[in-house]
Amino acid sequence: MRTPFSYARLAFAISAVALILGGLAPAVLAEGAPSKADLEAEWQRRHTALARDIASRKTFEKVAGETYRPESLILASDRDPGDVVLRRTAALLDHLRAMPGSPDLGPYAKRLADLQAAGRDIDPADTFSRYILFVRTMQLRREIAFANPLLDFDRILFVTHHRSIFNHMCDQYYGITAQPGGGLYILNDPFGSEPTVENVLADAVVQGGRLKGKTLGTDLPAKAPSLKYDGKGHLKGDTDGVGVGSFLAPDLSWDAKTVLFAYCECDGDPNHRWHADPRRGHWAEERCWHIFRVGIDGSNLVQLTDGTWNDFDPCWLPNGRAVFISERRGGYLRCGRVCPTYTLYDMRPDGTDMRCLSPHETNEWHPSITHDGRIIYTRWDYIDRHGCTAHMPWITTLDGRDSRHVHGNFAPRQTRPDMEVDVRAIPGSSRYMATAAPHHGQAYGSIILIDPDMEDNDGMAPVRRVTPEVAFPESQGGAQVYGTPWPLSEDFALCVYDAAMQPGVGRQGRKAVRGNYALYLVDAFGNKELLYRNPDIACLSPIPVRPRPRPQVMPDVGARPQLTQAAPNLGDQAKDADATLAVIDVYDGQKAWPEGTRITALRIFQVLPMSVPSGGGQHAYETGLRLPTARDSVNPARRVLGTVPVAEDGSAHFRVPPGRELFFQALDERGLAVQSMRSATYLQPGERLVCQGCHEPKHRAPSLPEAFPRALRRKPSSIQPEVAGSNPFSYPRLVQPVLERHCLPCHTKNAGKAPTLAREPIKKAWYASYHTLAPKYGFYQYGDGYRTTPGAFGARSSKLYDMLTKGHHELKLPAEDLRRITLWLDTSSLFYGVYEEHTGKAQLDGQVAHPTLE
Repeated sequence: MRTPFSYARLAFAISAVALILGGLAPAVLAEGAPSKADLEAEWQRRHTALARDIASRKTFEKVAGETYRPESLILASDRDPGDVVLRRTAALLDHLRAMPGSPDLGPYAKRLADLQAAGRDIDPADTFSRYILFVRTMQLRREIAFANPLLDFDRILFVTHHRSIFNHMCDQYYGITAQPGGGLYILNDPFGSEPTVENVLADAVVQGGRLKGKTLGTDLPAKAPSLKYDGKGHLKGDTDGVGVGSFLAPDLSWDAKTVLFAYCECDGDPNHRWHADPRRGHWAEERCWHIFRVGIDGSNLVQLTDGTWNDFDPCWLPNGRAVFISERRGGYLRCGRVCPTYTLYDMRPDGTDMRCLSPHETNEWHPSITHDGRIIYTRWDYIDRHGCTAHMPWITTLDGRDSRHVHGNFAPRQTRPDMEVDVRAIPGSSRYMATAAPHHGQAYGSIILIDPDMEDNDGMAPVRRVTPEVAFPESQGGAQVYGTPWPLSEDFALCVYDAAMQPGVGRQGRKAVRGNYALYLVDAFGNKELLYRNPDIACLSPIPVRPRPRPQVMPDVGARPQLTQAAPNLGDQAKDADATLAVIDVYDGQKAWPEGTRITALRIFQVLPMSVPSGGGQHAYETGLRLPTARDSVNPARRVLGTVPVAEDGSAHFRVPPGRELFFQALDERGLAVQSMRSATYLQPGERLVCQGCHEPKHRAPSLPEAFPRALRRKPSSIQPEVAGSNPFSYPRLVQPVLERHCLPCHTKNAGKAPTLAREPIKKAWYASYHTLAPKYGFYQYGDGYRTTPGAFGARSSKLYDMLTKGHHELKLPAEDLRRITLWLDTSSLFYGVYEEHTGKAQLDGQVAHPTLE
């Protein structure tokens, strides 16, 4: 239908066209800021994206209950992008007017009211006039957004950075996948009239070490336009003495004077160096991320770490040290490729006195600091469960004590993000802001809020979507659109964003996804404002350049030995050090125990790091760490350290070896496991750790016992070793002798009718008996894919245990031999317990084999 002619509408259209063609305010034309053409293109992208969102209105309806601000949704009243941006601009204006320190926004309110009136007058069928209305509203919204009193800083620190060439959560942080190019920059006057971009390292020269005298980065893409990789992974071209590498993960000191960042030279031998020596890394020095320190003015550029390990994600600690992520702990991930693991370390600000804060055997990412002075970071946690299960936030003290998950560690994958990364405390709030990212992807996705005060329902209760237009990547089919949010409040953040990543970006395997992420100011009402875009390379990690309050410092629990840059064998750090753990009530859990359950002991396991690459070699199948029917990921190798008693009131108090990753099973009076951890913990030397129960609910006051727990009235118990063949675990030493003593003669006599329980023939380096027992009688499920169902796993649910205890052809096993079978059934029915290939024949022959990495 034609829209009625109106002189007022004609004047409105003419003024809007003049605005689009040249009437933009000087603030958006200055050097370093988006140009007029940039903003016109940006607004066209926003219009297209909002039109797409309106067409997908039902998608927003599905996530409405999980969204932080309803204004960021598409509502039933939204007819076109003009309606959406008018509504969201009004929400922004109303919020700013209510904020302390807000300027006089009355003139903006009047201009917005005029636009709202025009929006009611212009028919949605008049697409030209509606688009002009949209553009005028976007111009006004930008002015309103920059009047935010939280924008009390005039510089933003950031890096330019190409996405990794391998789209995986682990591989993105190996130097061999880094693309050369980038630098460390400051955007000056980002919300003012004359923004400019400053290269922090323009005149900086490395002061010492292997790279002494060298500059880092390319201040302009044109400085090294012809650089290419040759067939062996080496850079070709004239760098003129410039270090043409890649930059990652800047962090600004509390006084805003010093920057930590990671840098990789992107040169040298790209091949993995295979060995099982925990004192050595696996890469050429030029292919590793190393940590540097520099003044915010570019002075005193110092290299802090070097060597054959990837060190990255540095973060200033309130105690003056710096935490970072490093491969120095040793080990590899378990899902079938050559991927070294990396975990939390800390060091002095000069790079000395390195300490391993986390002996976790799988990867960790992105440490930052909480308001109460602890470290919050992301951990990949999957003991005897699916490899895509949990990459959620954890918190630990500055010296690595009391590491606990925040939420979601046992949530079904479909109900939440695959990963929550770049988790940061929000100023003035107990909540955190983070990126919901994919497992098979990089640290980009959708922005979320995490509320640790909300009860964890193994779902979305503690999580709210800030950008609901982007679904969670991979687990819910979303895309890698947003990244590295720096919260200014619960409603505002700096971040990077690339709308072009939205369509059709999912799991890419080895295919590189370039991504031209730009710097944005975003809010929870659905608005975003472009601050800076480099047409040649993506931006990453915006940080306001201003001092921040330094959180309180918790004292270290005790002195730990100084470590060198070589990776230690963590078990040797403090062989004689004391660490104790107490459980108040093992019966205090989230799932009901079988009726009449009586727990008499805890079984203690040590998880062994995977010391050889899982991408090849005999361990992948020949060591039997995967059952014939197991899914996804290798079950971790382990030691059964032994058992400790549980008192009649459910309490326990015992010593554990520090620096080892541990998990526990609760045993009944028969020695059968009733409950089992699907996660792991560890203690530092001198630590005293107390747990309320076995996976007890976290969001209620602890249950107070009627009397002081009995186990705590005495000295801590020592671990009592288990039967031979359990430390380290070994089917040939634990189970096969029982079969040969009691079962093999009869089964051999009845060959053809009875299944074989002999060693021979050996297939896939497993005994014939293992092929017989593991698929039909073995155990590797826990009654639930995420949390253990008490009493529904292991020997208690095994047909083999029932058969043996009820009397199989009048066979009655001695107590110790029955315990051996029980232990095998309770322990994921593994075959080998040590990963190293050189131990394979020894283990197969029933010899004791010790791992090289503890």
